[in-house]
Amino acid sequence: MSAYLDTARRVIRTEAEGLALLADGLSDSFDRAVETILAARGRVVVSGMGKSGHVGRKIAATLASTGTPAQFVHPAEASHGDLGMVTQGDVALVLSNSGETPEIADIVAHTRRFQIPLIGVAGRPQSTLLRQADVALVLPAAPEACGTGIVPTTSTTMTMALGDALAVALMEHRQFTPEHFRTFHPGGKLGAKLSRVADLMHQDMPLVPETAPMAEALLTISQKSFGVTGVTDARGRLTGIITDGDLRRHMQGLLDHSAAEVMTRNPRTIGPDQLAEAALAEMQARRITCLFAVTPEGTPAGLIHIHDFLRTGLV
Repeated sequence: MSAYLDTARRVIRTEAEGLALLADGLSDSFDRAVETILAARGRVVVSGMGKSGHVGRKIAATLASTGTPAQFVHPAEASHGDLGMVTQGDVALVLSNSGETPEIADIVAHTRRFQIPLIGVAGRPQSTLLRQADVALVLPAAPEACGTGIVPTTSTTMTMALGDALAVALMEHRQFTPEHFRTFHPGGKLGAKLSRVADLMHQDMPLVPETAPMAEALLTISQKSFGVTGVTDARGRLTGIITDGDLRRHMQGLLDHSAAEVMTRNPRTIGPDQLAEAALAEMQARRITCLFAVTPEGTPAGLIHIHDFLRTGLV
C-alpha cells in the first residue's frame, strides 16, 4: 500500500477523532453563543490571525449566506483603523487556537471598552482570550494531524466545524429556506438550482387563439423561435400547445385546420413560483423541450425552455 495513502488516511482519521471530541464536548456555552448572536442588532464580526484568520473568513461567509449578517476583520488591520468596523450592537467572534495571539489584543480590548459581546474560540480554557470573553467556546485537546504538533490541522478543522455548527443552528432558528439562500447566492450553478421559474421564463410567448388558422400558428412558431406555440381560449386560458409532433400528425391538409383542431390539449405546465429545477425535472421526465408557466387561473405567464437551463449551467 502507498505510504502517501497511509498518510492521508491517518490525517483524516486524526481529524475525525478531533471532530468527535468537539461534538461530545459541546456545552451550554454553545447555546449562549447562539443566543448572543440572535440578540445582536448588528453583525457578527469574525477575526483571527494566520490559519485562524483563513478559517474565520470562511465562517463569516457561511454566516452571511445563511441569514446572519457577518464580516471578517483582520486583527492587524483592526489595530490600524479597522476597529471602526466593530460597533456597539455587533458581536465579535474571535478565533485563536492558543488564545494568546498578540495581534488579537486590540480587538479584544475594543470589545471590552465598548461593551461589545465577545465570543472567544480557543483551545486553552485559561487563555487570555477565553478569560476575557463573554462566551468561551473551548476546543478539545486533540493531536494535530501533522504528527509533530506544530502545523494547524485538527485544530483548524474543529474551528471550521464549530463555525458551521453556529451557522446551521442560527439558520434553523430563523427557519431559513432555500428561497432565502437563493437571495444571497444568485450566481453559479447553485444559484440556478434555487432559481424560480419566474426568474428564467420568457414573457414574450408564442400564443395564438383557438380560432386562429394554422397559417397564423405556423407564422407565430417561426417568429418566436421556440418550436412551439401555446393556444388560448376566449378567456385567455392556456388550453393547448402545438409542437412539431402535432404538425407532422396533421401534415395532410394542415393549412385547412384551426389551431384548436391541431393542438395537444391539456399540456404539461408549471407555476411561475416553482423552483426552476422542478421544471427541468418535468422536462427530462417527459422528454420535452419547454414548459408554459401558468397562473392559478390558467393564464400563460411565461415560457421556459431547455436552453435556459443550459445557459445558466443547470444541465
